[in-house]
Amino acid sequence: MVKHLAPHTLIDVGANKGQFSLVVRKLFPETRIIAFEPLPEAADRYERLFNADRLTTLHRLALDTSAGERTFYVTDRSDSSSLFRPGPGQKTAFGNALSHEITVKTTRLDEAVNPEDLTAPVLLKIDVQGAEQHVIRSAECLLDHVDHIYVEASFVELYDGQSLFSDVFHELNAKGYRIRGVFNQIITSAYNATQADVLFTRDRSNSPGNTDTPIGFLLPAK
Repeated sequence: MVKHLAPHTLIDVGANKGQFSLVVRKLFPETRIIAFEPLPEAADRYERLFNADRLTTLHRLALDTSAGERTFYVTDRSDSSSLFRPGPGQKTAFGNALSHEITVKTTRLDEAVNPEDLTAPVLLKIDVQGAEQHVIRSAECLLDHVDHIYVEASFVELYDGQSLFSDVFHELNAKGYRIRGVFNQIITSAYNATQADVLFTRDRSNSPGNTDTPIGFLLPAK
């Protein structure tokens, strides 16, 4: 999927330890990477991995609709940590539970990134465990410069009050993005279809829909 999109700029939100950024860097050595990761241990790993990379910038921040501070809920599997408290669904689906809480700094994406620093095509990757709409709304003044959004979305509630796939779909559809593909669907015994990665591409035509051929659909689970 990433190889097909060939981004010149990656905005990696919920970068964790750098897994997605590393794939992009190996495929595209000259792509500009702007990463956001508020969890200290994961950000430390990311920083060590990209320490010598002149085209990568890490912000140790969570994205939200306003700048400030928020409680961040750290789970016993750290890559499931979130701005939203893990609910019963998270435990039922994946066996993950709350470990502890920390306070993290937040910012808006359109305040942290200057549009002039973005070279098209721009890929915004979002993996934030239920806070997807907060990220999208934080990018309000930046979205005209974002060509593709690749977002992990949930079909069932795993965190209290989280965004679901339907919320993300309607939010992005209203902003001019159309689904191009669904990848890495996760099936759990408790809920069947539980999560998937969804690619949205901005429709820059005047037509109400996008007739582009999808580049993937329900690829094998992670």
